[in-house]
Amino acid sequence: MRKIYRLSLWICGIAALALLLSLLLGQQDWSKPLAVLTAVALALGLGALPALKGYQYTAWIIVAVVAGMIYPQAFDHWGNINLRDKTLILIIIQLVMFGMGTHMSLRDFQGLAKTGKGVAIGLLCHFSIMPLMGLLLITIFKFEPEIAAGVILIGSCSSGLASNVMVYLARANLVLSVIVTAIATLAAPFLTPLLMKTFAGTLIEVHFIDMMIEIIKIVIVPIGAALLHDYLKHASAAKTSRIQAIAVLCGVYAVTILLWGYAYAADNEFSAPALQSLELSGFLASAVLAGVLYNKLYRVLPKVDQFMPFISMFGIIYFTTITTAAGRDNLMKVGFLLFIASVIHNAAGYFFGYWLSRLFGLDKNSSRTVAFEVGLQNGGMASGLAGSMGKLGTVGLAAAVFSPWMNISGSILANYWRKRPVEENKKENGKNTEL
Repeated sequence: MRKIYRLSLWICGIAALALLLSLLLGQQDWSKPLAVLTAVALALGLGALPALKGYQYTAWIIVAVVAGMIYPQAFDHWGNINLRDKTLILIIIQLVMFGMGTHMSLRDFQGLAKTGKGVAIGLLCHFSIMPLMGLLLITIFKFEPEIAAGVILIGSCSSGLASNVMVYLARANLVLSVIVTAIATLAAPFLTPLLMKTFAGTLIEVHFIDMMIEIIKIVIVPIGAALLHDYLKHASAAKTSRIQAIAVLCGVYAVTILLWGYAYAADNEFSAPALQSLELSGFLASAVLAGVLYNKLYRVLPKVDQFMPFISMFGIIYFTTITTAAGRDNLMKVGFLLFIASVIHNAAGYFFGYWLSRLFGLDKNSSRTVAFEVGLQNGGMASGLAGSMGKLGTVGLAAAVFSPWMNISGSILANYWRKRPVEENKKENGKNTEL
């Protein structure tokens, strides 16, 4: 594999030179494929450079942006498949969240009592600083309403597992990071619609209950299935048998409701709350079945958990590509300003997350953790919500622009703090970086 990485570096260099030459000669037909080739070769080639290997995922997101900008029509339909179809988007985002959930554990919540103060500060900072900074930025930059709403949206989403990775790299308080991420994720179905209604209600139409249900489907259902899988890993044979029996009933119920029951209720003009309750119950029942089926797969192929993060990464790259393609015209107009906004938004999260934590009395390692939890948002969740609204090309643009920069800045800050460990916590650092 290392030989492939090295070869890719050579290809990247040659392609970059050819790209430069084609631009100088005005050969647009050549410059487009050469730009994609350069980006792909760079993403592969970074694997040969130990100092930059950690940026490979970010490089693939950049490939997605380049491909989406240059060949937008290629990411509209593949044959009869609409790549922007709401059902397809829902399935992929659920896979992304499920992949993230397989690296969460019920044991993560055990440290809540010991880290309660840090969790409260982390949640308070996360769900206040970021949406307020988003509001300030859209006021300054005066984005169009739907693009501005996207900035508010990504600021109102929970933190993702990227924050846990950065905290681990920085050797900060990983226990606190995992718990804040978990609690923020569970709080998102209520807090994200509330913040969107408050700060973006004049920009786009926000239906609180509809958005709350979408977040439950996008986040809580797949992560709930993953946590059920985690529980079954350690459950007794008797408990496992009971849960499997329940899963069979849930499967029958989910198929009945999602395939026939919901349509029947809609045809007979059931009330909107009744229809929403039916749909949600079907998804929750399917989560039980999915958790049990995945656990059975895990018992046959124990290494399957190791592949799930790659599925999550693929999903984020997919969303970045189709969002960029859908919003190419808008990005040509405001892409640079959105990037500047992403840098300011992200930096404000780190700055205020750290210093407000210090002001509230948290130690330096925990304050570093809160900085990551505040500064890094769940771009996948924001993209999924934008897709469910049918507004990938506008509301989804902020997530497409903000996500690559968050990965880059997070990696830089994590490595900076890793080289500057907190003196008073050196002895405890091993404990703080264990799940």
